Amino acid sequence: MNNNQTPGPQCVNHGFQQGEGRPPPYASSPRMHNVPPSICPKYAPQYAPKTINTHHTVTPGLPRPVPEQKVVKKSHCKCIVASILSVLVFLGATGALVWYFLSNQGVLGRSCRQGGVYLSASKWCDGITDCPGREDETQCLRLYGSGSVLQSYSSDSQTWKPVCADDWNDNFGRATCKKMGYSSGSYVRSSQRNPGSLASEGYLKLSSFDPQSLLQRQLTRSPYCAAQAVSLQCIDCGVSIAAPWSRIVGGDIAVSGAWPWQVSLHARGQHLCGGSIISPEWILTAAHCVETLSGPSQWTVYAGYLALTQMDLAAGNSVGHIISHEKYDKQTSDNDIALMKLSIPLTMSNTVRPVCLPNVGVNLTPQREAWISGWGSIRSGGSSSGYLRQAQITMYSRETCNASLVYNGLVTASMICAGTLAGGVDSCQGDSGGPMVAKEGSVWWLVGDTSWGIGCALRNKPGIYGNVTHFLPWIYEQMQKN
Repeated sequence: MNNNQTPGPQCVNHGFQQGEGRPPPYASSPRMHNVPPSICPKYAPQYAPKTINTHHTVTPGLPRPVPEQKVVKKSHCKCIVASILSVLVFLGATGALVWYFLSNQGVLGRSCRQGGVYLSASKWCDGITDCPGREDETQCLRLYGSGSVLQSYSSDSQTWKPVCADDWNDNFGRATCKKMGYSSGSYVRSSQRNPGSLASEGYLKLSSFDPQSLLQRQLTRSPYCAAQAVSLQCIDCGVSIAAPWSRIVGGDIAVSGAWPWQVSLHARGQHLCGGSIISPEWILTAAHCVETLSGPSQWTVYAGYLALTQMDLAAGNSVGHIISHEKYDKQTSDNDIALMKLSIPLTMSNTVRPVCLPNVGVNLTPQREAWISGWGSIRSGGSSSGYLRQAQITMYSRETCNASLVYNGLVTASMICAGTLAGGVDSCQGDSGGPMVAKEGSVWWLVGDTSWGIGCALRNKPGIYGNVTHFLPWIYEQMQKN
């Protein structure tokens, strides 16, 4: 892809760029790219250090004459009182910090989001709903690693343990996937897998057999299993019939079926953002895409197409519900994620299918190669590409991206930084909300959603993506509730 950009203020939204030569080191007045070109806000995350005056000016007065011995005693008294108060304040602050830390780690327990109810650690995931919003029993199951080993949270030991496959069947598998947020129609299979070190502290084993009841209510601790652990496939995801195997420098036009989870989100009759299919009913995108157009009726989703002109003649899919992350911060782009629930589920095919949500424990470490795709512009400030394009990029650590010459501390835990530090390959306007994926095992995992950046394809300014692994509990919670 071409990168014939000129340095200067840019408002972009992620497509892929390849310069004929190296791009300039910096834009003269860079700006964020995280909204559709037609809804471009002022560049947000800017932090200026504040100067704090630590010097106090005192105007001397005329002190009352006091005997020297009294002055000494009074000074000693003041010092003792001040010391005691300082110690008490320190101990109080330390105690508060320790309590806060332990509470957030689940050692002492947590508060429900509604009603001011505080629950001890033993009441989370104990099979009995105590919170008004039911969150104490909604985040108790997860799939681990590329083998999708089913784990349940043990309130007794406050650890995640694999579920033993003894007496397990597809009825339990289907019910468990449904409780995690997937529809019963998307269920694939249950199988058995050696959990390895995941079983170092034992298993959780079925003690009763009612698929309609909460699974955690029917599990008891067991040091061993006659069979292996449950491996659960809730949805047929992450399969591409035409994904590229070699690097395409700067990006190129994608072929049909390469990225079957990629969708185009249209509003006001035009492509504004990208998105990813995570189930027949659900699309994952960026919160900033829907920030000013939050009405579901304003959006249409197009799946399975390569050219924007194909969508002009298609009906698309209507959106029934939009959920933006409640902690999305438009100033810092923190928590830049949103979900769309379709009015009618998509029909799956070779060109329309979901990408896998990244299980905890899947190897998605920095320096891995990933792929991005979208209809974004091929140069900063340009119009959208008429065809779906793709490019390979490298994921970097947060420490690398927060270096002073890169993003200088702007990359938070809810973000992933990826691209090329040398410049030349990036996402741009029109790609926001679209997928960044990586292959692990035999499937493709959704690593990030395109969020923001400074310019397009500038040196030391890689793209920033929402960290989907970070958002997994939130994603599953929304799928369960809605």
